Amino acid sequence: MRTHRHRCEVAVLERTSTTARYARGFAAAVVAVATLVLAANAGPARASGERPAEQADQVQQVTRHSSE
Repeated sequence: MRTHRHRCEVAVLERTSTTARYARGFAAAVVAVATLVLAANAGPARASGERPAEQADQVQQVTRHSSE
């Protein structure tokens, strides 16, 4: 009868080339920038609850007071 020997083998990480590391870093940077741009554009269309006509009246009032 054979006995099986079990031995623990630790996975040895192979060194990656400098080019591969830079390529992975660049790809991660592109993904991060794309994510930030998409998140910035995903905000609400109108941040305030005011209607555009009310906002236009406020702008006109401010410009009248500052020109006097």
